[in-house]
Amino acid sequence: MKRSKRYQAVREKIERGREYPLGEALRLVKETATAKFDETVEMHVRLGVDPRHAEQQVRGTVSLPHGTGKPVRVLVLTKGPQEKEAREAGADYVGFEEYIDKIQEGWLDFDVVIATPDVMPQVGKLGRILGPRGLMPNPKSGTVTMNVKDAVREVKAGRIEFRVDRYGILHVPIGKVSFDVEKLTDNAKAFMEAVLRLRPPTAKGQYVRSVTVSSTMGPGIRVDRNQLLTELR
Repeated sequence: MKRSKRYQAVREKIERGREYPLGEALRLVKETATAKFDETVEMHVRLGVDPRHAEQQVRGTVSLPHGTGKPVRVLVLTKGPQEKEAREAGADYVGFEEYIDKIQEGWLDFDVVIATPDVMPQVGKLGRILGPRGLMPNPKSGTVTMNVKDAVREVKAGRIEFRVDRYGILHVPIGKVSFDVEKLTDNAKAFMEAVLRLRPPTAKGQYVRSVTVSSTMGPGIRVDRNQLLTELR
């Protein structure tokens, strides 16, 4: 792959083959982010699991202490008294049948969907649209609930959902390049603690195999996995 001169210049700041302490890696992410917009800082964690087996699907949510720095558009699919609760909590879109129809027509201007259990039979019809985009409400991620007020507030405050991909890797945003290193570190550790709690009982051998951080347009920087896990114990 041919890389731009900008990419090659920032890549020279990173020692090939070296694994950095988390704080130092995040400082390098900030230094190597040269785009003209506030890039997202991403964390990529390769796990020793086989996603082909349902019992090794690592999936969950975590509330980042400092949020992601990105405004989150929340759609709540519900009817009855929960509609008022959702609006009061700050949901961007609230309703039921009209939004079911809009989604079926191709409308997808939202980042998270929260639904109450009573409407899930109808929401299930949207599985082919929402599922591949990671937007389908699910009880395990806290997006199917009668307590829509708390769910909306948590998402707006920085709760993120994560799920291992078919290669056994988790990809999550942990903030923006404009965040200071301390805030990025807090968010990264909160995410890693959640991942460690979700270790499947059937996973054998090394659970966390590698950790990498990067900005949207920047190179990946390897994190010293052993040091990070030691700090989290």
